[in-house]
This record gives sequence, structure tokens and C-alpha cells, in this order.
Amino acid sequence: MKSATKNVTALSIAREKDLSESMQAYFAKCDEKLGMIPNVLQSYAFNSDKLEAFVNFYNDLMLAPSGLSKLEREIIAVAVSSANHCYYCLTAHGAAVRQLSGSPELGEQMVMNFRAADLDPRQTAMLEFALLLTEAPDRIVEEDRQQLRDVGFTDRDIWDIASVAAFFNMTNRLAAATDMRPNDAYHAMAR
Repeated sequence: MKSATKNVTALSIAREKDLSESMQAYFAKCDEKLGMIPNVLQSYAFNSDKLEAFVNFYNDLMLAPSGLSKLEREIIAVAVSSANHCYYCLTAHGAAVRQLSGSPELGEQMVMNFRAADLDPRQTAMLEFALLLTEAPDRIVEEDRQQLRDVGFTDRDIWDIASVAAFFNMTNRLAAATDMRPNDAYHAMAR
């Protein structure tokens, strides 16, 4: 297994000496499939319980069955991270958008300004809602949810849109507070 990247965050928190077996296996799987262990996981490795909670929540939001495609969940992550200027998530999830879409251009458009991308009305409404939740959550009203229903989202889909946007608002703030650095490998992925 590859070692942790130097200076994953600006904090000096020692890695737990004995991660749980499940998290050791998860790190090995990441290393095998990605050729690296994402630095966000490395940053949580000071505590197996916190790491496992993060991994489980992330995997549920981003990989579990949903009315949203994996690509749609990733473009929410990037749109939210763009609004929050989150270097880590823009780099890591911008790479995921490039990989899932097969379009380096879409990845770059999403990072810079999703409104420049050639998205369908459904995706645009989804991202406008995610951005509203990011920038002015107190202004969300029933009309905003209805606009999502009008383009074909179910109430369960709206829950998923909100959950993904909220999760990335949290992780963006944690990444900013700790100066979390993306793995170098993300920069060259799917270009």
C-alpha cells in the first residue's frame, strides 16, 4: 500500500497506528482500483471510527442506488465546491466528472461555471437548487422544490440532491479549515 502523501492537511494529527480491519481493506481496495488512497481518507485516518463513518456516508450518498446518476451526483459535488472555492473537491471531483462523462471539457466547465456547460433543463434545475442550498438555504421555499418536480425529480430525488449538496458543503468547509491537499494524480486524470 502506498504511503500517505506529505502535508495532506495543515494539521499535525498522528495517524491511528492500527486502523480497523475494514478500513485497512478499504484503503487496499482504493490503492488497487485508483492507484492511490485519496487524501481525504488519509486525513481521517487519525481515528478508525470517524474514517468509517465518513466512508459509509460518502459511499451511501455517491454510490448507492438513487434516482440521480453517479455523474449527476458528481456534478452536484463540483457545482457546490465551485461556489465554495474548495481546491480539494474541485480537483478530485472535477476528475470524477471528466472520467464519468468522458468529457474533459465538461469537467472544466463544471469547475469554472456550470452555467457554461451544455446541461439539460433537469440537470440545470438540480444544480440551481444545490447552489441555492449552498449560498442561501434560508431562502428555499416550496416553489424551489416544485421546480425540481416540474422537471421530473421525485421527492426522494430532491432528498438526494439536498443530501449530496449538504455533504459537500460540510466537506468543503473541513477541507478549507485544514488546507487539505488533493492527490497529485487527480490533476492528470481523464484529460
